[in-house]
Amino acid sequence: MSRMATLLRTTSLVVLMGLGASSAWAQSPAEFINDASAKGMADIEASRMAHGKAESREVKDYTIMVINDRTTANQHLAKIAKKLDLPVPPPEEVADKAKSLIPPVPQVPEGESFDAAYAASQVKATEEAIAQIEEQAKTTEVPEIKAFADETLPKLQTHLEMARALQASR
Repeated sequence: MSRMATLLRTTSLVVLMGLGASSAWAQSPAEFINDASAKGMADIEASRMAHGKAESREVKDYTIMVINDRTTANQHLAKIAKKLDLPVPPPEEVADKAKSLIPPVPQVPEGESFDAAYAASQVKATEEAIAQIEEQAKTTEVPEIKAFADETLPKLQTHLEMARALQASR
């Protein structure tokens, strides 16, 4: 086999594997809405808990922003699900899933150590949320989900920048 044919075959295999990997994360609209809603609820609950334990005004302000933005995003997802007539699990099921997704509250005393641990957990959670929404926006054919991504991603990018700044300052 010629060197060019081997190179072409190898390149084709790598491209196909890459396509398979990216579509492996693609979710149906219903799966995406349910999963993103549960993760949003988990982020809201973690931020509520953190608000009570945080010492710094910056972290408390950040938790309020997260709670407000993620609540708005979840309301938007609920409207999309209703508009598309998608099956939505019962609220108890979503709440149970959200509870299982809540990152453990850092087991450190209240104050600066807690603030640093919370900021670090928010960096990770926000990076994951951004990746999920970006992937869905790339793969979906549903204009409402693309619009949701366009509206939500800038807010999550702001959350990520702020969480990184909080992490760096602790």
